[in-house]
Amino acid sequence: MSQQLEAEDALRLDPSVQREFGPLINIIEAKKTLFTIIMRVNLKVMLLCLILAVMTITVGVYMRCVTFPFGPGELQLRRSNEDSPTKNSLRVEATSACHLQDIECSINQEYNIHCKRDEIDNEVYVPFSFLHQYFDVNGALSTTSVGGSSVADVARFDWMHSNAKINLPKGKYDPHGVFMYFENYNVEVRDRVKCISAAEGVPVSIQWQKSGYFYPTQIAQFALSHYSKNLTEAAPRVHVLEDADASQMEWHIPKATIGYSSAIFINPRQTLDLLLSVDLLLVTNSSSLMVKVLNRETKLKYNLHYLPADLLLSVQDTNIYYGMGRLSLNRWRHLTRDLHIDVQKAIVFGAKHSPIKVRRTDLEILSISFLGIGFYDNITLSTSKHLAHFYDAAEWLVHNQDPQTGGWTNPVRRSLNGFAELKPGWISAMGQGHAISVLARAYWHSGGDERYLEAAVAALQPYKILSRDGGVLAQFMDKYYWYEEYPTSPPSFVLNGFVYSLLGLYDLNNTAPSRVACEASKLFTQGMHSLKQMLLLYDTGSGTTYDLRHLSLGVAPNLARWDYHATHVNQLLLLATIDGDPLITQTAERWKGYMFGKRAKHN
Repeated sequence: MSQQLEAEDALRLDPSVQREFGPLINIIEAKKTLFTIIMRVNLKVMLLCLILAVMTITVGVYMRCVTFPFGPGELQLRRSNEDSPTKNSLRVEATSACHLQDIECSINQEYNIHCKRDEIDNEVYVPFSFLHQYFDVNGALSTTSVGGSSVADVARFDWMHSNAKINLPKGKYDPHGVFMYFENYNVEVRDRVKCISAAEGVPVSIQWQKSGYFYPTQIAQFALSHYSKNLTEAAPRVHVLEDADASQMEWHIPKATIGYSSAIFINPRQTLDLLLSVDLLLVTNSSSLMVKVLNRETKLKYNLHYLPADLLLSVQDTNIYYGMGRLSLNRWRHLTRDLHIDVQKAIVFGAKHSPIKVRRTDLEILSISFLGIGFYDNITLSTSKHLAHFYDAAEWLVHNQDPQTGGWTNPVRRSLNGFAELKPGWISAMGQGHAISVLARAYWHSGGDERYLEAAVAALQPYKILSRDGGVLAQFMDKYYWYEEYPTSPPSFVLNGFVYSLLGLYDLNNTAPSRVACEASKLFTQGMHSLKQMLLLYDTGSGTTYDLRHLSLGVAPNLARWDYHATHVNQLLLLATIDGDPLITQTAERWKGYMFGKRAKHN
């Protein structure tokens, strides 16, 4: 090799050779250079093409598999107890890469949907959006952490047959304690509640009539929820602003003598606790209480006016008016207002488009004012006033009970498909039971106020009168007595309302003196006997029915939504703590299993 290079160098240096072979040598040199360049370029192109090919294949496989992340090879379903010693889980294992192709699925020869087919295992994958609608199941993507020392988040799909919640009893049901799981209820927040009446202190419903009306069942639930919250929540934070004794604030007296600018006012130091409580006596029609509230998020200021007028709720721009009734003039009354609820309900009422949601933490009290002639005392701000709400509702029940029938009538029409329309004035066994549960607790908590006991005992009358005659009593197969939530013709036999009516009877039986408890005991025993004989009629093998219209009307069953089904389960679990019949416990456990996809066996 070295000799060849020396010969080439000699040729380049010899002038005679250069003259004779110079052009040929230059051509050879140029070709060598060109060959070297071509070789280098070809190698880069080849490498680039190889990289592009790999990327194209990778992206192609990923795009085909991304919709179905589990591999289609040998799929194995197995039971695993690794996550929990008490719960089984189905685990899908993949052993090969995805090989999916589009395929059309014919659903019961009625319509077609787009699916995916595994070419290797001949497995078909159906979109969950279809399964959700077709089988009434739910699902959501989530992440879970896996790995030991190096923890990583892995995507997971959670399949749920029901989003409803089962509330396991913490012990035997106490007729003086928490009512079922009502500490979780927030009745006043519901969309079907127009507002909380400033005259009565109870919710006004718009469920079946948009103008608003007092719905006894809803009012009783309002009371029971606040009674239960009082037992389960921490003690509220209370700030006394003015009691004309130990706590007194500096009142500002404006120079103006006309309109709202003439009102005397205070600037509370504690501005974020939104439960206002005040003892108030207004002398003239022009007298009022006004609270100025700031939305710190939007910077809007709302003026809440509480007037001695027969007005439910009125909104003019940022001025919100609640009427306390003309009967509030020249008499002391205790007013308890959740200012957050009052603002939010007014925004919804006055909204022309989609109303905004106001968070409680966004509101701040700027001032509390009094206008006109009147007296005030005991002004407080607190985080909650549950017992005040409870007793407002208990008082409403005492003062609005029909003295002839002992019932609380519903002032609206009610239509249930297939049944004759209920005319205004109908009585509900569920409303009676809830009201009795409220009054029994009020009697016990108040230390024996006889007014509550008398109203509760009077409320037993509709239980003994047939629904066609204005009561709530019906019979199944002319044999089993049933207390109707809706006193329809023919009877509808709604399950959850019947159980609530039984709980009211149980509460009174275990609270009232023995001289009056015996009647409630007899009605409760009669109802429990019917429940045990008829309970399995509501079992579909995969859920429950809301009522028995399929027997009364000879139509398709009225299947209970999952939230109503969960109520059935919760009610049975509670009844099982006061009645040891295995039928109740076994049925509750079977119905609970339906919520997790279990089904009754085929023949």
